[in-house]
Amino acid sequence: DPEHSTRVNGYEHAWRERNRLIRDGVRDAAWYAALEETLAATGVAVAAARAALVARLNRICAETEAPFPAAALRLEGTVDRWLEEAPALDVDERLRATLAAGRRPGSPEAEGPHRSDLAVRHVPKDMPAERCSTGEQKALLVGIVLAHARLQAVDEGAAPILLLDEVAAHLDDRRRAALFEAVLALGGQAWLTGTDQGVFAPIADRAQILEVTDGRLAPAGTVGFRGETSNG
Repeated sequence: DPEHSTRVNGYEHAWRERNRLIRDGVRDAAWYAALEETLAATGVAVAAARAALVARLNRICAETEAPFPAAALRLEGTVDRWLEEAPALDVDERLRATLAAGRRPGSPEAEGPHRSDLAVRHVPKDMPAERCSTGEQKALLVGIVLAHARLQAVDEGAAPILLLDEVAAHLDDRRRAALFEAVLALGGQAWLTGTDQGVFAPIADRAQILEVTDGRLAPAGTVGFRGETSNG
């Protein structure tokens, strides 16, 4: 969303200014109202854009194939729930009213998209991600990253650059091979790092393997290899 950073910056600035007014004991209702109008408008826009992305990403995640499990994503927060129940304009008014009611020092933290969380569910096991094993969580995360890359490829007409740090070392042989094939199938540029050059042996004939040794970058095999400093 090209407007996301602008909205978030505006939201955070208004949030800091409102907190300063409360901390300083300012009682200017018009000043509060102006800031809360910005908070409501930008906050609802941020939450709505997130919801739209999650809905689209869920459709791509549903197509995830083994050995990476399909993930179901859900935004959990008061504003997110309101948007499921009412039009954005009504949510805007409701958020402004909630903010206006919490202008006193010591009031509970006001609602807004900053309080939302992203919940992930392991679809095949019908289990929340936090209850899955570490290996299952990693597989879920890789599946989500790949699904997001596919979604971006659809939106932009080209695959994004993937930066995957030490991802292969945390996968078993079957999932590692599936990861390599999925990355290659995207057709974009990908950088995968690791400390064990052997991890990348299955794609040595289809990828450029580089080593970093003593601060120097060179094709694999052209400098003395020390595994603890190698990037592939």
